[in-house]
Amino acid sequence: MTGKTTADDRGERRTRGQDAGPVETTAALTGDGACIAEARHLAADFLSRARTGHGRAVPARTVDLAQLVVSELVTNARKYAPGPIVLRLRIAGGVVEVEVWDSDPVLPTARRADPQRIGQHGLEIVKAIAHDLTMCPERVGKRITASITLEPDQEAPGRG
Repeated sequence: MTGKTTADDRGERRTRGQDAGPVETTAALTGDGACIAEARHLAADFLSRARTGHGRAVPARTVDLAQLVVSELVTNARKYAPGPIVLRLRIAGGVVEVEVWDSDPVLPTARRADPQRIGQHGLEIVKAIAHDLTMCPERVGKRITASITLEPDQEAPGRG
């Protein structure tokens, strides 16, 4: 049976007719000082609704890690890109995908580890947490996607 994609009143989409179809939501953030906290709350609410409303297994550890990744990526977008930020959250195939779009075309690079450096560890943190991390230039700006496994016992590649 093929599924039919529908959207609910929160803008979340999922595929009916498939028990574990994708669940996703997208939000436009203003890029002001409150957008980081707003993004963290959106991630927690989305994952809570995925657990209760869509019957997805979302461990508390995954919620915490997703909020941390959202916080780091939105912080970087707010710091380096003027204008709005788009946050997309998606659960599919055993992972939570955190996607952040901003208007700055420059792709970030993780700095070399330096325990003396204060700050600028965000991308290092995301790389350590994420199962997969992609950065794509777009016609306008860039899109960064971090995938976090839903399985609490699985670690990101290169960890352990």
